[in-house]
Amino acid sequence: MSQRFYVTTAIPYVNARPHIGFAMEIIQADVLARHRRLRGDDVRFQTGTDDNSLKNVQAAEAEGVPTQEFVDRNAEMFKDLREPLDLSFDDFIMTSSDSRHAPGVERLWNACQERGDLYKQHYEGLYCVGCEQFYAPSELIDGKCPEHGTVPQLVSEENWFFRLSKYADQLRELITSGELRIEPASRRNEVLGFINTGLADFSVSRSKERARGWGVPVPGDDSQVMYVWYDALGNYISALDFGANGEQYQRYWTEGGRRVHCIGKGIIRFHAVYWPAMLLSAGQALPTEIFVHDYLTVDGRKIGKSMGNAIDPVALTEEYGTEALRWWLLRDVPRVGDADFTLARLVNRANEDLSNGFGNLTNRVVSMVHKYRDGAVPELSGKADDISAALLEAIDGAPAEIDAALDDFDFRRATAALWNIVDQGNKLVESAAPWTLAKAERNGDADAAAQLDVVLGVLVKACRAVAHELQPFLPRAAQKLADQTGVGTGRVAPAAPVFPRLELAE
Repeated sequence: MSQRFYVTTAIPYVNARPHIGFAMEIIQADVLARHRRLRGDDVRFQTGTDDNSLKNVQAAEAEGVPTQEFVDRNAEMFKDLREPLDLSFDDFIMTSSDSRHAPGVERLWNACQERGDLYKQHYEGLYCVGCEQFYAPSELIDGKCPEHGTVPQLVSEENWFFRLSKYADQLRELITSGELRIEPASRRNEVLGFINTGLADFSVSRSKERARGWGVPVPGDDSQVMYVWYDALGNYISALDFGANGEQYQRYWTEGGRRVHCIGKGIIRFHAVYWPAMLLSAGQALPTEIFVHDYLTVDGRKIGKSMGNAIDPVALTEEYGTEALRWWLLRDVPRVGDADFTLARLVNRANEDLSNGFGNLTNRVVSMVHKYRDGAVPELSGKADDISAALLEAIDGAPAEIDAALDDFDFRRATAALWNIVDQGNKLVESAAPWTLAKAERNGDADAAAQLDVVLGVLVKACRAVAHELQPFLPRAAQKLADQTGVGTGRVAPAAPVFPRLELAE
């Protein structure tokens, strides 16, 4: 039974070019969106950019260009990831210029204010511009931000605050009951631990002076702009035209089936505590699921713009291809734990799985069908021979295994179900030895001819099943495999390489 499925990425700051860490997140969201479309769901996949950050202002000042010009230019680099990463997002929101955004977050602010959950007071605290958040001294590591390793600034000003403490019990119950599902379990426990230590109200505005006048103005208070995280989190509903209570908001949020946020572990507090509390205050529905991925690392260090080790995903696709990058991020990155990236791992995985695995099996099968059956696919009219039972089991079981794995946000397990078909297919080729059956057929052995039909028919079925289920993961390659195996026809096309072997660049 189909349902509505709304999936989002976090919206990144645009103070620098996109890096491979965000590429991983947006590809994961893309797979979820494509998979649910393949299963017949009504899907909306949204991404965008977080433009209203102080770090964007500082980066524009350092470059000597107007902030809006800087933001517009850099946001295009994120939007332009569509083609090189083969993405299928339905909407891309820029929070500084999209006409839907300011009315949406203003409506959210006014709803929280009407609930009595916003108040103004003087505040002094330690602020990390990189995180765009205040830290308590106990949260710092050797006096430095735990995320960026920088010393926070001491800030003293009057801000608006949100009554987060009011929602501790309600949040705990929603998360514990699974109504707000946080995956994996270790991240759910982390959030519950944070709630159980006691929630403090948090600042949701900044002085216009410190923000350099950049950001969404606080309704009714010209001296303040909204805290970038209050503003940014609102994108998930502002892009659905929440400001006008539009049809898209009703369809994918109020009446939607699943509302899924894909985020990194560094911003879990904002998405799993602040954001649900803000929605509760405003009387709106909550996300149904929050999937939290860990980090990519290089030499054990988190990849990031501020770390100076950011890797350009577009450059990787130009050198090694989109399929190689997507496959490594989906096949090698674990559901839990950081993953260390190297070019050698990318190349080895592509050669092992794509060239030697999917590509080689399809090439062998198509070549044999042409050689032994003149390109015509034998019909599987009767019961397949026992020799092909393991492969048929892998084919039949793959859709349910992939469904279950992606419902758990386990991309490695989902791709393993596809690899199992390839593995069993290669085993069938070796055990059945079609070349031996063909020789016996030429000598008049009718049983060998019948068995060869079964083996070839099952192998083509396997390659076509791979082509079908591969669509969310490697859409371009899936289409090539489908074309080569003649999906929808009774014949296969001539064999042609789908996955070239890669060489590590010097």
